Amino acid sequence: MGSIDRYIFKTTLTAFAMVLVSLTGVIWITQALRGIDLMTSQGQTILTFLGITSLVIPALVLIISPIALMIAISHTLNKLATDSEIIVMNAAGFSPIRLFRPFVYSTCVVAALVAFIAAYLAPDGLRRLKQWDAEITADVLTNILQPGRFAQLDQNLTIRIRERQPGGVLNGVFIDDRRDPAMRVTIVADHGTVIKNDHGSFLVLEKGVLQRFEASKRDPAMIEFDSNAFDMSQYSKRGGDAALGIRERYIWELIAPDQDDPMYNQLPGQFRAELHDRFMAPVYPFAFAALTFAFLGAPRTTRQSRNFSIGGSILAVFGLRMVGFACSVMAVKSPVAPVVQYLMLFAAIGVSLWIIFDSIVLEPPAALIEAINKSNARLLRLVGRPAAA
Repeated sequence: MGSIDRYIFKTTLTAFAMVLVSLTGVIWITQALRGIDLMTSQGQTILTFLGITSLVIPALVLIISPIALMIAISHTLNKLATDSEIIVMNAAGFSPIRLFRPFVYSTCVVAALVAFIAAYLAPDGLRRLKQWDAEITADVLTNILQPGRFAQLDQNLTIRIRERQPGGVLNGVFIDDRRDPAMRVTIVADHGTVIKNDHGSFLVLEKGVLQRFEASKRDPAMIEFDSNAFDMSQYSKRGGDAALGIRERYIWELIAPDQDDPMYNQLPGQFRAELHDRFMAPVYPFAFAALTFAFLGAPRTTRQSRNFSIGGSILAVFGLRMVGFACSVMAVKSPVAPVVQYLMLFAAIGVSLWIIFDSIVLEPPAALIEAINKSNARLLRLVGRPAAA
């Protein structure tokens, strides 16, 4: 790359990085606030909270990157136009397609990033998120046994603790066990400790009273104990391994899915739609870059308004993405929808390149300009003072 190419390339990628970090940070905060119960109701640490919520960032970057690239290219072109650099480069022999080259380099970097995230990083993050969340929510000792609450572990088994102490000590343990129809057991202990070993998970109770009431007897039996172990193995980690959804699959698992996979046999259309979404993810940066440059890349003087071009590029990119989302939804039931999406993307790129090659300046129609001028004239007569042109 020449010095001009390096300058534009660096400016575009710097703006892209700043926009990407800003947008991702804002959206990540809104998503992370939904998981704040990890620290409040489940007793998790701030590091666990940040670790879990940050795993969704690659999926956010996958969606935000093309939009951030469009904003970065718009910023760079507006900066070049404001400083009259586009006019100078055009006068020096730089055609629009030549000026487009450093933006193509920037788009290639973004497309490579998006392709890697779509193929591996985003599904890996979502997979780790689901597994981590399953480990937390499946463990009854960290999820259900909360201070001051009666936890219904089974239809006839209720446990309550008064408070948690450092070191895993549970104070004020109450257990009501009615699983055996012939006998009801009630345990009240001063404190208890959770012990996990190769034999399972146990709640070791100390300094308590056990009341056993048999249906065949009139009076209950009271037993005072110094230490008693209550087996909780069947309730700890009862969630098991979390089943992977379609978005948690790597791209090679979507290309050649296991024919015995029950989810694939049940939802083949969603596998197809997700696969085409992954394939088209790195194409969107090229489409957005071409559309943005087609509207904003033509040389203009500082007296020429760029408002129409900026608005037109935003509407074109927004419309292209919305149609893409609609095709993704329809692709679940229709194999034709992905074909329409491919044709739409490449048509947008093709039309944009034709506009750039022929140095076409996209301006609003003359009838629209005339209507705006007439509206300004009527406004001038109504308010009796000059109106902004």
